Amino acid sequence: MTELDSGRHVMHGRDAELAVVEQLLAGARHHRGAALVVRGDPGIGKTMLLAAAQRAATGAGMAVLTTNGAVAESALPFAGLHQLLAPLLGNLRALTPRLQRTLRGAFGQEDAPADRFTVGLAVLELLGEQAARTPLLVVAEDAHWLDPETLDVLVFVARRLTVEPITAVMAVRSRYAGVLAGTGLGQLQLAELDDGAARRVLAEHAPDLAAGLRERVLTEAAGNPLALVELPRLLTPGADLPELLPLNERLESAFADRYAQLPEPTRAVVAAFSADTGCPLPRLLAAAQALTGAPVVAREIQPAIDAGLLQVHGGRLRFRHPLVRSAVYAAVDDLARVAVHTALAEQLVDDPDRRAWHRSAATLGPDEEVSGELEAAAERALERGALGVAVTGLDRAAEVTGEPVRRSSLLLRAAELASQLHDRQVVVRLLGKVDPERGDCADRARLALVRDIVEPGDVRDTGRLDLLCDLALAAQAGGHPQLAALLCWRAASRCWWAGLPSEAGGRITAVLGKLGLAADEPAALAIAAYAQPDVHGPGVLRQLPALVPDRSDVDGMRFLGGAALILGDFVTASSFMATAAAGYRAQGRAALLARTLSSAGFIRLWLGGWPAIRADLAEVGALAEETGDHFWVVAAAAARALLEAMYGNHEAAVRLADFVLSSPLVLGVRFVAEAAQHARGVAANAAGRHDEAVDLLLRVFDPQDDTFHPDMSGWALPDLADAAARSGRHTEVREILARARQRADRFPSPMLHRCLAYAEALLAPEPDAAQAYARALAMDLTAWPVHRARLHLAHGSWLRRRRRILESRASLRIARDGFDALGAAAWGRLAREELRAAGEESAGRATPSGEQLTSQELQTAMLAAAGLTNREIGQRLFMSHRTVSSHLYRIFPKLGISGRAQLRAALEALPPSTD
Repeated sequence: MTELDSGRHVMHGRDAELAVVEQLLAGARHHRGAALVVRGDPGIGKTMLLAAAQRAATGAGMAVLTTNGAVAESALPFAGLHQLLAPLLGNLRALTPRLQRTLRGAFGQEDAPADRFTVGLAVLELLGEQAARTPLLVVAEDAHWLDPETLDVLVFVARRLTVEPITAVMAVRSRYAGVLAGTGLGQLQLAELDDGAARRVLAEHAPDLAAGLRERVLTEAAGNPLALVELPRLLTPGADLPELLPLNERLESAFADRYAQLPEPTRAVVAAFSADTGCPLPRLLAAAQALTGAPVVAREIQPAIDAGLLQVHGGRLRFRHPLVRSAVYAAVDDLARVAVHTALAEQLVDDPDRRAWHRSAATLGPDEEVSGELEAAAERALERGALGVAVTGLDRAAEVTGEPVRRSSLLLRAAELASQLHDRQVVVRLLGKVDPERGDCADRARLALVRDIVEPGDVRDTGRLDLLCDLALAAQAGGHPQLAALLCWRAASRCWWAGLPSEAGGRITAVLGKLGLAADEPAALAIAAYAQPDVHGPGVLRQLPALVPDRSDVDGMRFLGGAALILGDFVTASSFMATAAAGYRAQGRAALLARTLSSAGFIRLWLGGWPAIRADLAEVGALAEETGDHFWVVAAAAARALLEAMYGNHEAAVRLADFVLSSPLVLGVRFVAEAAQHARGVAANAAGRHDEAVDLLLRVFDPQDDTFHPDMSGWALPDLADAAARSGRHTEVREILARARQRADRFPSPMLHRCLAYAEALLAPEPDAAQAYARALAMDLTAWPVHRARLHLAHGSWLRRRRRILESRASLRIARDGFDALGAAAWGRLAREELRAAGEESAGRATPSGEQLTSQELQTAMLAAAGLTNREIGQRLFMSHRTVSSHLYRIFPKLGISGRAQLRAALEALPPSTD
């Protein structure tokens, strides 16, 4: 028996499971927070284990907060979260005003946006404030029935408990295998009791059972604790168990029999409670009175408690076990069930969301009024940030409408919202019920947009481009220009992602010309650039510097940043995308934040600040995992591969690149495949395998290869030139340089021109080299530290070989110092070797001897060095200010410093990491 067992609360056969819970509680008391998901079949002991955890926590002086998932509340926004936090809502003033407003908005108490990440941060801070006074246990029973927003917030919080004195334990039935799976949280599967434990349970609860019946019960129960307790109660003296039924059905039948034997007023209360376990008791009694036609008072509940169906726990009425609730609800016949829901709806006129769902449950056929109420409830849920609840509401509203056109429209709206949640399975199910012939041109356009998001297929499919263009024209003709623009944007994005030839985007830009968008409209510029960069890129590049964009238009800034990115104006793109990322972060739009940071990571590599880029890309991976946007996990890995290769960490780079190129998510997505293949080539160069690097990089210039991209391939020219020069394979790349020169002459991409100038100088015939280097060095490289350092390395090496030693040293010092500032170890070694050959010794880069920082620690350190407070850093990075404080506590000794004032200098001296 463990410490969690006490008195009559002995859990036979669960010592190992109890020990796990004991360890978690002890960890919380020592500021090592953690979360655990307990899984098992009905009756297997999940509730008992959670009850044991609560007793142990209370006995150790910990506070306990609980919430119970309930079928009736799964469609109410943040219902489970409100139940959990009810004891703490008087402490909201401990939060910042923004987080207070967010939490009140989630609970419908204030008109404020309530995105999942900001609500999660508010909950984390509120729980942390409580736990700072008293270590805390958070318990969620029947988590599979929690509303989706509560479940998402609990996952958000649970993943961030590492330094909080908080333990979270959540119970899920085995049949709900997808709930809380893939979250990174600890999992504990409760198995059936072994024979010895099962016999002890049976002996404890049915000591006088005859030997024959005892063996029969043991066989039938099959190690299920609830069955071991309940099956003997089916027996009367001299009776035998009925013929075989599935265990759950047999138990539910037993509970239903007990329910049927209750007095009529008690049955009415229990029936109403089975339909809504969150209904306040006075209204529950009033509904029962409406059902019986006679007054019903609280003492009528006692017979149900005596029969072992109900219990009072934590000051709340609850069913003794979820199987009891389902048994009672199933035992009520269909017409009586309609009466129950009708009576409850009449008692909840001031709670329109709950009332709408009861009216829905009482509806046996089409009912436009009920459908309208459900739609209104879904819109209210949407205003509170509860997209999952809104999806469920719109789906049910579609079921009870009798109007086919309205039904399709409701289903389509639900599918649009589900696509924002990246719940592909739900989207496909909803779209399968949509009748495309019932909608107008706007509905058909929206249907195509949703399908393109969840079922993109092969982005190289030009037939999909034609479909999107046809629908865009129809939407424009039907008076829906915004939808038409979105369809054009999807089509243009597919063009650039797949690296399609210019003619493929011709129809898209033709449609764009009919939309009436202003020439400097961000969406118009982005569509033109993505669809036909060769044709419209020069014009867009000329427009970008002259724009004075509305920086408060976050989506517009992302459009402009994207256009600048693909056209190679990395400096402008970085500025626009930083504004967009800051806006998405402030709005809590985590999925778009991840996409923006990932895209920005591809270009900022050439602009310096690599530690910040590494930290951003690590954050992208975490955010994309949390939001379910798995493509951007892979895309971020491609950018990380290129960064590690440029650092000189060739093994890490190859590992990441191989992961990217093996992912089915990048099939046909050439911009990601090119980045990964480019990383392989840079890594081979860094490892001194120059012949291999040539072979790898030649692929990204071959239009027939899956890693070729007409824009991004040009960004690999310097690395191809390096590999060719060091392997003596100059002639193999001259045709590539010639094609790049032809393109550059008509396409003023800053990135392409800098890359080409470097490659032409490095590979120029000896008589032309001086002039080629002069042209390259004449370019403004102020904001391009990677190009500047590499060009000076190449130029210094050329000068040394020409025996212009003194001149070479100056260039090589610039290269060395530039690479040291970047942390580019492999290139830095080359610069030092060249300096040594030029007669100048150069010490290796001095680096701190402390441990390396994790990506999150690095982000924290950089923000602290910029002057942000712990709370401000926490809100930026979606973590509690206590976690920020813990990071800084570990960061200072790692950097060999004692305070924030020393952070900036210490960060500048950091060596490259390989995490």
